[in-house]
Amino acid sequence: MKTRLTPPCTPEQAASLAEAALRDTLRTLDAVPAGRRLLVLDGEPGPWLPGGWQVLPQVSGGLDVRLAAAFAAAPAHTPAILVGMDTPQLSARDLAAPLSPAARAGADAWFGPASDGGFWALGLARPTPELARELLVGVPMSTAGTGAALLERMARAGLRVRRLPELTDVDTAADAAEVAELAPDSAFATRWRAVGITGGAVRSGTGAVG
Repeated sequence: MKTRLTPPCTPEQAASLAEAALRDTLRTLDAVPAGRRLLVLDGEPGPWLPGGWQVLPQVSGGLDVRLAAAFAAAPAHTPAILVGMDTPQLSARDLAAPLSPAARAGADAWFGPASDGGFWALGLARPTPELARELLVGVPMSTAGTGAALLERMARAGLRVRRLPELTDVDTAADAAEVAELAPDSAFATRWRAVGITGGAVRSGTGAVG
């Protein structure tokens, strides 16, 4: 659930928006070429999960530890990209470079910056559990300096980093409104319109969206 959406959303509305964002993200990732698709999840998958995905439980610990563990679950030394679920406006074009063998030449890593200073994607050309821990464990998460700290770690590791497009990460109601406008046909936008936030308040009579 997106806790910073409450208020103005109710917890139920925030949870429904998070599920819609996950649906959109999985739909986009399902449409791009990949040898293996992994979803790291806290809980059980719902009917929104496309076929062909392997679901792995999240490990305990902070977000930095959980992200490193997600890379550890991927095949070592095989290109992998980790994508969050907070950018439902994500398109296949945004992922074109790290997923194209020709575009991967000369790159060790890909960094997808978020407009709030974080990141929406991290790709590694030759991931290993050790490299993932070196890059991620100890990086302060969910701050305006998260992305800069990660880039500094990658520079210290000697990685040649290429940037992906900057995207807005949905954290607040203002973010949600912006993203819904950018991707009006998405499941997220549909849920957002149903929730009915206007001027930072929920329309009278609007309940949770299931």
